[in-house]
Amino acid sequence: MLKTIALAAMLSLAPALANAADKLQVILEWYVNPDHAPMVIAAENGYFEEAGLDVELVPPADPSMVPRMVAAGKADIGIHYQPNLYLDHDAGIDIVRFGTLVATPLNTLTVLADGPVTDLSALKGKKIGFSVSGIEDAVVAAMLQSTGLTRDDITLVNVNFALTQSLLSGQVDATIGAFRNFELTQMQIEGEEGKAFYPEEHGVPVYDELIYVTRSDMIGDDRLPRFLDAVEKATIFITNHPEEAWESFARAYPDLDDTLNRQAFADTIPRFAKRPAASDEERYRRFGAFMAESGLIGTAPDVDAISVSVLNEK
Repeated sequence: MLKTIALAAMLSLAPALANAADKLQVILEWYVNPDHAPMVIAAENGYFEEAGLDVELVPPADPSMVPRMVAAGKADIGIHYQPNLYLDHDAGIDIVRFGTLVATPLNTLTVLADGPVTDLSALKGKKIGFSVSGIEDAVVAAMLQSTGLTRDDITLVNVNFALTQSLLSGQVDATIGAFRNFELTQMQIEGEEGKAFYPEEHGVPVYDELIYVTRSDMIGDDRLPRFLDAVEKATIFITNHPEEAWESFARAYPDLDDTLNRQAFADTIPRFAKRPAASDEERYRRFGAFMAESGLIGTAPDVDAISVSVLNEK
């Protein structure tokens, strides 16, 4: 009798042991915000659980260290920027893109709507504030070239992360690096209207703003396609049920339940990758050529060296 009870107990535990969730640690490029909604909703709606995953979202202590932490195995997945992926590959950092989070640029060159800069040609002799050197310099140069100006026609000013404040205070005449789904709304909340010039409309190839990266030896890991399946399901839910999705997001992160983040959430929905596992090879090839022509990297890498598919690993 005791043996029968013991056996029954073991059998009842077996499904739970077999279905124990696989852990995945995702290091973000910044603190949690509406850009990360597909992952938040995948957790809140139980999609990660359905996929047998226990996903932890970790804000970075130092955003610049995200690619190196992923390459070193200190996180399984990183949220990163497509333009920076080429810089990291050029520096020998072992990361590859396996999915897309935000499939359009978010970056802008922003000015005051009622200021003296009415078009890009009016930037001649002006100051442009930036936060991070490197890719922003190349973006500005390309945008200026589209209107007949050169990099020497403007002055770049490092304003650290005070992009909006530096523009509103008159410290600079424009900023590069402000996100169209955040800073423009932030300016409105502070009583000012901004005007954005979009890089992809002024000489810069279209790119994915935010991507999922991992290290090369994880490409065959079956957690990755399961992760992307859950994220895709969450993205479609957000698209179909935006208000319900926002309410779920705000319950998960009540400190973000304010006017700025509510509007940012709505503004970002059209930009989420509806097929996060899909990759546009020509887009990656074009941007690699742009990075090489701008002198930011030595040679444009082969696309399959920086972007891979995990779908055939299911």
